[in-house]
Amino acid sequence: MSTYVLVAEDNRKQADLIRRYLVHDGHEVTVVHGGETALEEATRRPPDLLVLDWMLPGLDGLEICRRLRSAGDLPILMLTARSAEDDLLQGLDLGADDYMTKPFRPRELVARVRTLLRRSRQTARPASADSPFPAAPSAAVDREVLTVGPLTVNAIRHQVFIGDRPVNCTPGEFRILCAMAASPDRVFTRSQLLNYLTDHGRTVSQRTVDVHILNLRKKIEISPRRPQHLVTVHGIGYKLASGDHGA
Repeated sequence: MSTYVLVAEDNRKQADLIRRYLVHDGHEVTVVHGGETALEEATRRPPDLLVLDWMLPGLDGLEICRRLRSAGDLPILMLTARSAEDDLLQGLDLGADDYMTKPFRPRELVARVRTLLRRSRQTARPASADSPFPAAPSAAVDREVLTVGPLTVNAIRHQVFIGDRPVNCTPGEFRILCAMAASPDRVFTRSQLLNYLTDHGRTVSQRTVDVHILNLRKKIEISPRRPQHLVTVHGIGYKLASGDHGA
């Protein structure tokens, strides 16, 4: 079945390159070059996925992401020439599902689009025996309510709480929390956590995992610089500590 992808990119040469690669991969594609036009088109005909440039004229990509995310769960792949940690955190915090820094390889963009679309379809239907996702994420979802210390994750309702306080998570952050809450105190390597963000360990960089972890700490820790729940195990990866303090 053909999927509809909206590409919002003001660089016309780059936009056309993205369009040609996506069309060759079997997608129906519409290209727009301005922020207001992107928001209007996404509202008029909601796409299956949005490829969104950060620096659009008029409304920028962050504002578009904020408005669209408040209205639904449209998968968003953010394109940016900015690579500073705070910038990437801001984009993911507003609801982007993944990001690519420019310059990028068109074939990798196509692979990430495929991955996000598969994840979107998986979220929209019950898990099945032939699920394209690794076994561990599915196992995490099998347990509806996961509780680790003050953290509660409702895998079916897509809800997260610290004590009584609700925590708003992006889809990527939520998948990581589900996996870690299902195995408290287990140490996950970055490569293992990649499996919860993509079907393979290749189409999303390990840097994306670090950004998700940093962003989650801002949301669930009293002091993100001294995490007590989502802690680093130096030289290995991360774990969700079951006690009051991380190791």
